[in-house]
This record gives sequence, C-alpha cells and structure tokens, in this order.
Amino acid sequence: MSDNYFDEKRVEHLTYWVTGQMLKGAGIAAGCLLAIGVVLWAIYGLGLLLPAESRATPDPMAALQFLRELTTALV
Repeated sequence: MSDNYFDEKRVEHLTYWVTGQMLKGAGIAAGCLLAIGVVLWAIYGLGLLLPAESRATPDPMAALQFLRELTTALV
C-alpha cells in the first residue's frame, strides 16, 4: 500500500484493487495447479504399489478392433 492511504486518488485506488485481484486469481490458479499435481502424483504412487502382474493386462483396444471388424463384415 502507499504511505498516503487517505490521500489516494481514485485511479491509484483502482490500480491497487486491480493488482490485488490479479494476485488473488494467480494464487488460486497456483493452488489448483498444485492440487492437480498432487492428485496425479498420488495416482502414480498407487500405480507403483501394484504388483507387476497387474501391468500385464490385455489391450483394451482389442475389443474395439473386434467390433470394427465385425461391423465391416456385416456391412
């Protein structure tokens, strides 16, 4: 804040208010980004705790490939 708080002009007051609002928004955005990072890190950590056999699952896209071949055969 400025030293002459009570003698601020309207433009100065508006400038301080706008700057404060932008900093508040930047803080909220940083908090949201940090929260997303923590959630992704937690999911990654849980994935590392799974046994190795769980990573050797069949490809889920194989079912879609089968449906594509079936529809082209029927049409």
